[in-house]
Amino acid sequence: MNKALSPKLKKFLDFIQRFTLVNGQSPSYEEIMSTLGFGSLGTVNWYVKTLEEKGHLSRIKGPNGKRALILNQNETQATTMARLPLLGLIAAGEPIEALENPEMVDVPPSLLHPDHYVLQVKGNSMIEEQIHDGDFIVAKKTSIARSGQIVVAIINGEATLKCYVPNSHGIELHPRNPKFPIITVDPTDDFRINGVLLYSFRNYYVVYLKYSIFYSPFGSKT
Repeated sequence: MNKALSPKLKKFLDFIQRFTLVNGQSPSYEEIMSTLGFGSLGTVNWYVKTLEEKGHLSRIKGPNGKRALILNQNETQATTMARLPLLGLIAAGEPIEALENPEMVDVPPSLLHPDHYVLQVKGNSMIEEQIHDGDFIVAKKTSIARSGQIVVAIINGEATLKCYVPNSHGIELHPRNPKFPIITVDPTDDFRINGVLLYSFRNYYVVYLKYSIFYSPFGSKT
């Protein structure tokens, strides 16, 4: 196997692994493009070709004449889900509701880390980032963030998921839904960053399998 993959290639491969595990077949190029938010099939083809060159998957012609993706043996054996604790709920202007007995949530193995945690979203202030009411997010514990990153912010004891925008006048927290206002952090506010967004995903139940569609922020600043 070649050297370690870049974060974007790992996220792309994670999606193919998860989809294959649940559905028993690889996703089509159209499904990859739609779910991961790519602008063209050419972008999907570039990722596939790169992973093929690195020995992680192969392309074959499927029974319908379309291209199909086959994970190599090592990747197939690694197609299992890791688990992280669901710590609580987060919403715009609402406090995190801690859970007495946190349940464990399936995530791609590449996201398993002691500093990573899961929260469930309440509200639709971030829908332009494909984060909807009821979705889950995986965040990395950190107290610092770059401008433009989506953060778990705590203001006066209440938590919100917003885009972090510091400027010469202070700090603003921007929603990704025009129906919601920008939050301006007052100098007297008790403000801190609790984490930055790594992944968002949505759980579905198909027959007896729990199916999670993962949205990686390919186009956002993470």
